[in-house]
Amino acid sequence: MKPLYTAVATANGGREGRTRSDDGKIDMALSMPKELGGGGGEGTNPEQLFAAGYAACFESALRLVARMQKKAVPAETSITAKVTIGQEGAAFRLAVELHGHLPGLPQEEAATLVATAHQVCPYSAATRNNVEVKLFANEVLLP
Repeated sequence: MKPLYTAVATANGGREGRTRSDDGKIDMALSMPKELGGGGGEGTNPEQLFAAGYAACFESALRLVARMQKKAVPAETSITAKVTIGQEGAAFRLAVELHGHLPGLPQEEAATLVATAHQVCPYSAATRNNVEVKLFANEVLLP
């Protein structure tokens, strides 16, 4: 791999602490959701941060794929990432749903773009064969 960019962030205090990027663009309080036994404070949590990053990266991958295929993607296109944390035995695991909203595109075309973006997105590559990822195009689950 030829490195292009490296992001650096440091967390202190775990899920009840704070996270900061080395450039100061991220400086956020973290709080444990009530569903995980925490107080559900004002801060964000690792699952929300992962969902935000995955959604942004995946939409960029989808738009890249569309450009490469010379297909127009509606400006209203969006990706919603749902990241779930759960327990499996003594370990904790993540599961992801990626919902591609491509209004006005025929279902088959939307599904092809979402499936192809899943092959291109770095987050998808990082989770492949390790995290269950379900893909949806216009609320239809892809096989």
